[in-house]
Amino acid sequence: MIGLTLLPILLSGLAVLASPTTQITSSPVTLPFARRMNVTGAHDILRMDQARAKSLRSKSHDAKSVSGGTERDVLRSAVGAAFGVPSTSQGVDYVVQVQVGTPPKTYNMLVDTGSSNTWICCEMDYFPSPTSFDTGNSVYVEYGSGVMLGEQYLDVVHIAPGLSITNQSIGVALIAIGFDDVDGLLGIGPQVLTYGNLFPNATEFVPTVVDNLYDQGIIPKPFIGISFQPNNATQNQNMTITNGELSFGDVDASKYEGDVNYVPITKTLPAGYYVGINQTVTYGSDKTMVLNNTAGITDTGTTLLLLATDALATYQQLTGAVLDENVGLLKITPDQFSNLQSLFFTIGSETYEFTPNAQIWPRALNSAVGGDDSSIYLIVSDIGTPTGEGMDFINGMVWLERFYTVYDTLGSRFGVAKTAGTYATTN
Repeated sequence: MIGLTLLPILLSGLAVLASPTTQITSSPVTLPFARRMNVTGAHDILRMDQARAKSLRSKSHDAKSVSGGTERDVLRSAVGAAFGVPSTSQGVDYVVQVQVGTPPKTYNMLVDTGSSNTWICCEMDYFPSPTSFDTGNSVYVEYGSGVMLGEQYLDVVHIAPGLSITNQSIGVALIAIGFDDVDGLLGIGPQVLTYGNLFPNATEFVPTVVDNLYDQGIIPKPFIGISFQPNNATQNQNMTITNGELSFGDVDASKYEGDVNYVPITKTLPAGYYVGINQTVTYGSDKTMVLNNTAGITDTGTTLLLLATDALATYQQLTGAVLDENVGLLKITPDQFSNLQSLFFTIGSETYEFTPNAQIWPRALNSAVGGDDSSIYLIVSDIGTPTGEGMDFINGMVWLERFYTVYDTLGSRFGVAKTAGTYATTN
């Protein structure tokens, strides 16, 4: 069992013992994952999404400075901050099973494109083995709904049977607040998001799971494909269902229709630190402008579709929706739903339709967000800031469930394609 010290001594001159790397000849390698509904957290779904958006916007990408104090001072401050973070889990999240160590131990881990550190909790469940190496670094990562503080190890991570990454950085949490009923987090965002998260090596970038899969020759391309299916009425009543797939190494052509449209990651900051793109959003057949071409992100850690405050006001006026103060979501009448028109997202040279059905919260889950069964709630909400802030939208899980998306880490580009679920009427 690892020690509880927050200041492990850096071990030098030791070679990491690792099992042989597996070369994968077929691609992509797929990993199923499940949607979970946190019944307690879902009542505050908008507040949690806005808190995450605020955290993503304000995240510092400079190394945390230890000037003016010792590492102990910095970590003491981090611990204080950790205990000051509200413990509220995400309302809806996606979980994969990943194995760590030798012999492998299975962990249920959140999938997050908005962060890049991979970690497990808590330290009592992790026993160093012949493939483990304590780097001497501590790890501290803040999230919109919580915080993680722990120690950095290098170890074998098993993504799928026969698919093992050696010397993968993992955080072993001593403190993990706001992550109920999960065993850790699989960070698959850009590597830049790891900068400044280690102590004392605050200027060190940490290779992500995808980086190492590619660098170790396990996958032919540094691609992550994300596929979801909107849930049918029966599935919507279940709190946990397997309806998604994470693929590594290439796109999974069986999960989309037509071609994948690739666009570069936006240069606008802070969106460009994440899986950020530029897009235009219009409403209806007459293409009324809702959000002019601007930067934002796609994010598996956000549940709703968040638009800049002024864009949301335009959308609300067009739909006639009113805010349900108890739920926190916009609500429309059955007649208004009958007249609801599609939103259109122009990304690069292609336009993608987001149907009226895609714009409503699954009615079978109304009670999970504190609503009544007969009401119709919209999943388009306020990001909390006006346009021009460098992150004017977040295409969260409700948007990602309607499309197939790809993140090319080496090419720094994002891909999107239509799926069989794009025009589904399951909500």
